[in-house]
Amino acid sequence: METYSAIATFVGAAAALLFAILTARKVLKASEGTDRMKAISASIRAGANAFLKRQYVIVSIFFAVVFAILCVMAAAKLLTWFVPFAFVTGGFFSALSGFIGMKIATAANARTANACREGLNRGLRIAFSAGSVMGFTVVGLGLLDISIWFSLLKFVFNLPANEITGAMITFGMGASSMALFARVGGGIFTKAADVGADLVGKVEAGIPEDDPRNPAVIADNVGDNVGDVAGMGADLYESYVGSIISAAALGVAAFGSFEALALPMLIAAVGILCSIIGTFFVSTKEGASQKNLLAALSRGTNLSAILIALASFPLVYFILGAAHWKMYFAILAGLIAGVLIGQATEYFTSDTYKPTRKLAASSETGSATIIISGISLGMLSTALPIIIIAVCVLVAYFVSGGAASASMGLYGIALAAVGMLSTLGITLATDAYGPVADNAGGIAEMAGLEKEVRQRTDALDALGNTTAATGKGFAIGSAALTALALMASYIDKVHSIEGGAEKLANLSLMNPTVLIGLFIGACLPFVFAALTMESVGRAAQSVVKEVRRQFHEITGLMEGKATADYAKCVDLCTKSSLREMVLPTIVAVIVPIAVGLLLGSTGVVGMLAGATASGFLMAVFMSNSGGAWDNAKKHIEGGAFNGKGSDNHKAAVVGDTVGDPFKDTSGPAINILIKLLSMVSIVFASLVVSFSLL
Repeated sequence: METYSAIATFVGAAAALLFAILTARKVLKASEGTDRMKAISASIRAGANAFLKRQYVIVSIFFAVVFAILCVMAAAKLLTWFVPFAFVTGGFFSALSGFIGMKIATAANARTANACREGLNRGLRIAFSAGSVMGFTVVGLGLLDISIWFSLLKFVFNLPANEITGAMITFGMGASSMALFARVGGGIFTKAADVGADLVGKVEAGIPEDDPRNPAVIADNVGDNVGDVAGMGADLYESYVGSIISAAALGVAAFGSFEALALPMLIAAVGILCSIIGTFFVSTKEGASQKNLLAALSRGTNLSAILIALASFPLVYFILGAAHWKMYFAILAGLIAGVLIGQATEYFTSDTYKPTRKLAASSETGSATIIISGISLGMLSTALPIIIIAVCVLVAYFVSGGAASASMGLYGIALAAVGMLSTLGITLATDAYGPVADNAGGIAEMAGLEKEVRQRTDALDALGNTTAATGKGFAIGSAALTALALMASYIDKVHSIEGGAEKLANLSLMNPTVLIGLFIGACLPFVFAALTMESVGRAAQSVVKEVRRQFHEITGLMEGKATADYAKCVDLCTKSSLREMVLPTIVAVIVPIAVGLLLGSTGVVGMLAGATASGFLMAVFMSNSGGAWDNAKKHIEGGAFNGKGSDNHKAAVVGDTVGDPFKDTSGPAINILIKLLSMVSIVFASLVVSFSLL
């Protein structure tokens, strides 16, 4: 079984990467358009490359320090020597996923704009194909990392199943660390540029979005790539591998066999094939409405979900045996929960539905009311996802035999997370498509293309706002399930350490260490959100001042007779975001270790529970509020409530500006935070058990 599993996982990874390569070649064959379009695209590409290179230098220093600490722990026999190297490979593949996605996105933006000169469907196909490269690179590299480590530990070092999963789960810490740097750094960059461009350009100067006179316009487009593509790719890479390896670890704890370890790996491999099939069903017609465009993308994702649902039953039946066939319903619960969370997010954030239209209407009484309404909408939107996740957890736990065996039930919850992420290849494609379409619209505006081209790119961009919000909801939902599975893995890890079981003898809420840990954990997402929001604010202030300076000092800029200094804004955003990204990430790594050393393992369990609950709610609230504000603005720009340039529009721009760091910096980063806390806790469990004060 283990040999077949290794081969199947490798084949799945190879299929994903081959499909990504072929799709990338198809995208690159398309024309970039006019010389002006090529020049703009090259400027965006240069800015994104420069940012990532400087970011990776800083991140490499962090990884070198943590690698050295893990080596010291390995030398002290608190860890195996596999852990430091697993940590590095997790971070490397996470960074590589984001980098490749960013490269294809910056190559596809002008090509999408040019394709929109031919027709809406042509533009959709180019943008979606670029997103597909991102999606299948993430799942391909994720499975490749898993298959390499599994083969190495099993066939070279001949380790038993529990030691294999114990070593493999630690590369999730590397992936989560890299993802947090990428999400926070990229998120600060993109929102600082976006806020600066909107506040001064749209509100103060009264010029259109993506107007070439705006000094921050190139930085804004660069930010779309480093935040919403590179950051998102690293984010979902760690979600993907985290769900698979946590399920594998809990499977070994429940069954003590390689079969339970192999199942999540095989589901992921088959999910890749189902996702590839789904991509061929994404197309639309000229003049399609937002509902038609959304249906085109939903057709591909829904077909992939149906195919993996059908394929999962024989996998469960023949791998785990007829006695455990009901675990199939845990996978099915995860799949359905993913779809439902996506639909709930779409309902609250798309201007097709009442909540966002009602939010747009609140602009009639000014900026304050649209901000109040947006916050209210985001808070209300948390109820449905929490109910969906709660039902999913209950179903997964009890159909897997949780009533008789808690370990079986926890394995079922982990399988639900794997089921939710099994079609990540195509789900991520619909998400990554959005920034490409957004950049295409900017290039169309700056290059002065025909009016109908901008209308087509705006239609694709508006769809991208919805798919991005849906993708964030999906990522947050999967993070909650994965975090629950990782929490169970942490408890199992502590029990496996000598003297660890006694440390976890009392997990009652009446135990003060558990209760204190719970409060600390519940507070962490708020502190983290505050740090990242404040970082965006500081970075945005520098951009606002620079844009104002250029409008004031560059003679002829507002008349279109002079060229803005775009590079200055790009450099400001780069310096600010790289400086600001360090503290939030360090906090996420240090706090679980400090809590463990002060309060012991019970305090860590409380902290993980508190952070997962409040972090899930905070992430949904912030992402949905931001998405709704953005689409309310787009709804007004489409002609509702007096349209562009009106007081309603200016109020909506202010709301969207507040929502930008909500949905693209703090909200998405929180779902990484709750998983990184678990990963760090697992890696340093031996240290905590050996040296904690309580």
